[in-house]
Amino acid sequence: MSAANELMKMTSHQVNAAGFDKAILAIGSCEAHGPHLASGTDTLVSYMLSCKIADRVKGLLVLPPITVGYSGHYDTFPFTLTLNYDTCTQVIYDIVESCIRNGITHIFLMNGHDGNIAPIEIASRKIKEKYPEARIASLPQWWVTAGDLLPKGTFEVWDGLGHAGEGESSIAYYLYPQWCEPDLAKGYVPDKLPKYVDVKWDFSELTNCAATGDPTKATPEKGEKMTKVLVDACVEAIEELDAMGWDYRTSGIR
Repeated sequence: MSAANELMKMTSHQVNAAGFDKAILAIGSCEAHGPHLASGTDTLVSYMLSCKIADRVKGLLVLPPITVGYSGHYDTFPFTLTLNYDTCTQVIYDIVESCIRNGITHIFLMNGHDGNIAPIEIASRKIKEKYPEARIASLPQWWVTAGDLLPKGTFEVWDGLGHAGEGESSIAYYLYPQWCEPDLAKGYVPDKLPKYVDVKWDFSELTNCAATGDPTKATPEKGEKMTKVLVDACVEAIEELDAMGWDYRTSGIR
């Protein structure tokens, strides 16, 4: 990671001189991630991925991360911090609007937490209503995308899914092992959720240790593979958008 593209580590002179034409915003949370991962895991992962992407994409400014999101469905576990949905949506909206006021209308949202998916969608739609010239792209669920990109068999349990499960623990062990306690890892794989429909659970209904999936199968080697495919995919997408001037309108309707 390089401080040369992280807004919170740059002077205004450095920002102006760099000539940024797009920005990336990591949106995380602060909540229990089992007994073995840092409470800021969702923020740490999304921000570190954002920095790695920006190191490879010309003109991409890394905004300060949003460190608290919507976590009401996790707040039975200590020490969970949460915004309400409206506040979370407004915070995302306000930061994106601030970028637009500063002349950056191409924005990539790197989400790290399931509770932020709806606020990101609503904030993005509201921005597009007010600022039609804005171009917003996002990676809403990196934990799902990583499984889609990696070869079958990479993960041993539940396709690597879960909160502080095999996949998330692996990427944490790779990106910041100093803030993890792998020896304490444990989790539960939900076994009563129906297929094809979405049950609106409280997390305490799925686990009593703030973790789902099987983090005992996590390794930093798997995390390195996840990081590579995610960064590669996002870099490819942003460079593709850059090549077309972020004009993704369907051919023939322009």
